[in-house]
Amino acid sequence: MRGRVLIIAGSDSGGGAGIQADIKAVTALNGYAMTAITALTAQDTNGVHGVLPVPIDFLVQQMRLVLADIGADAVKIGMLATSDIINAVADTLADAAPGVAIVADPVMVAKGGHRLLDESATGALIRRLLPLAAIVTPNVPEAEAMTGIDIRTVDDMRRAGHALLNYGAKAVLMKGGHMDGPVLTDLLVTRDGEQAFTGERVETRHTHGTGCTLSSAIATGLAQGLSVMDAVARARRYVDIAIRTAPGFGHGHGPLNHAHTVGDFA
Repeated sequence: MRGRVLIIAGSDSGGGAGIQADIKAVTALNGYAMTAITALTAQDTNGVHGVLPVPIDFLVQQMRLVLADIGADAVKIGMLATSDIINAVADTLADAAPGVAIVADPVMVAKGGHRLLDESATGALIRRLLPLAAIVTPNVPEAEAMTGIDIRTVDDMRRAGHALLNYGAKAVLMKGGHMDGPVLTDLLVTRDGEQAFTGERVETRHTHGTGCTLSSAIATGLAQGLSVMDAVARARRYVDIAIRTAPGFGHGHGPLNHAHTVGDFA
């Protein structure tokens, strides 16, 4: 086991996304997962049916305790919900985890359409978290919300990626899953250049938690000493196989096979 990853995100009672998916991904890639839970959600593969926020002082306590005792080689940030939570997380990380690689997944809307970030909190996300991020991993709707750029082509992705770099992120992985076509393109944009990752689109409804899983897999790679480029490449391969071998659970957007890296001990 190598690489300590602190995950700051919400819980998914259905196990397909959020903290549950994050822990599975980090563990499957031989990292050590720790958590600071921002909210409890009641959800299944059909959607989010309820959200119970965790008090901010208790969220901060979770972060400070694990950082002081175990430490972290990387931090993955997921669902934060409000500007007050974003500010508290940013302040705590700046104080308790300076220099630690941060992967920011700007979770705004759940797969089923439930909004997970207050619209008023987008500005706080941009101002406080992006300057701390080693990499930010928005999908198309999230990037559009943060930049105001309509994204229809890879060139649009490139423009939005550079806009997010200008907000302070060190690297941006523009995810193309929401765009049309049989070929899916993700674009990694950094201050030193860019790299396009392409792959065949998998036609399936079992994609719940892909964003959470990808960002946690990237964080694990960074925690284990991989470069941003190599961490993204490995994470994409991991997620691709997890989608292709999904177990088929649930009646809606089903979960991935996070355990495909694990041997058969049955």
